Amino acid sequence: MRVVIVDSDVSYPATSGKRLRTLNLMLRLADRHQIIYVGRCAPGSVEDRQAPAFLRDHGIEPILVHDPVARKSGPRFYVRLAYNLLSAMPYSVASHRSAAMTRVLSELAGRRQVDLWQFEWMSYLRMLAPDVAGPRLVVAHNVETLIWERFCRNERNPLKRWFLRGQWRKFERCERQVFQDADRVVAVSPEDALLIRHRFGQPRVDVVDNGIDRAFFDAVQARRDPARRDPRRILFLGALDWRPNLDAVDLLLERIFPQVRAQAPEAILQIVGRNPPGRLRERVTRLAGVELRADVADVRPYLAQASVMTVPLRIGGGSRLKILEALACGLPVVSTKVGAEGLVLTPDEHYTQAEESDTAAALVRALREPERLRAQAERGRALVLERYDWGVLAKKLEETWERCLALPHRAAEPREPALAATR
Repeated sequence: MRVVIVDSDVSYPATSGKRLRTLNLMLRLADRHQIIYVGRCAPGSVEDRQAPAFLRDHGIEPILVHDPVARKSGPRFYVRLAYNLLSAMPYSVASHRSAAMTRVLSELAGRRQVDLWQFEWMSYLRMLAPDVAGPRLVVAHNVETLIWERFCRNERNPLKRWFLRGQWRKFERCERQVFQDADRVVAVSPEDALLIRHRFGQPRVDVVDNGIDRAFFDAVQARRDPARRDPRRILFLGALDWRPNLDAVDLLLERIFPQVRAQAPEAILQIVGRNPPGRLRERVTRLAGVELRADVADVRPYLAQASVMTVPLRIGGGSRLKILEALACGLPVVSTKVGAEGLVLTPDEHYTQAEESDTAAALVRALREPERLRAQAERGRALVLERYDWGVLAKKLEETWERCLALPHRAAEPREPALAATR
């Protein structure tokens, strides 16, 4: 097949869970299919410098569009948020509008025969003219409506809650329209698939889970030495420019870790992630026992050194690659139900489930009883390596591609002006 994958950024270097997923699945399917990858980035960025050669070396044709998404910081960001109050689109959809991307897709459709169009962010479906041939596949890395609903329900400030409720409702309408316009949707968990079917009315949904590179972690396991783990060290790992992770970090610093230190004064909280906001950098400098490691080139040393990973998420969707990676390294995990959502893991067998009020006590027990938690992590590791290998998951995505080709492309319904504007 000739497949065009349209992305909201560039998936190499793979510095986030979304990038890891898109890249690993592409790499495994490029051996059997002709893949054209269209992504957007800033001219001269690390992605612009490194991605084209890497992708070509792996049989993927890159088309990079020099039109980065607007930054979510600074005075202009807040002006754009204010203007969004007048829009029927959620801000995260409106901010991705791109005449350059629309033009590139139109030119590509005009000069190349395409068997399948795959969109890694839902609003990009609207950048392709309805009369262009080829089925449309939307990959739902998250169900955004669920995330914004959880944002709203966890927000205490009345004004912020009002704004979040507006974004939630806008996303609900937007996702319903986009999912129904797609010929097929890929969800990353059974829970998300159920939502897409029943809440948004799209029956053609397949589940392709997030995963890990089994061969890589088998090699890590051969060299793993439990004695290297620091019995004091608690790890939080995640992109620090993603609101659910920032909410979890705030909860850790404000409530959970102070309770841990009260019982285990030697404990160290290590926060590892990309693009931390300035206020978090400054806050960490004032806190005893807290370390911040920003924009690290390789997270493996941190997974190898920690005694336990904490995932105190209250807000989220999809599933967490970081839990899969931690368990694949034999690192015990303490997570909320939301944090482990979407993964076929059993609490107390593969990981320790603890909600906000119980997390501190669970972390203290993990530091004081490492052997019990390591046995739990080993069971989790065996399950992860068996079920969540990228090679197996790439085959599942390939089967979805085949299902897309078996159905005639349905012409999109006339668009409401608000969503037509995303082009």
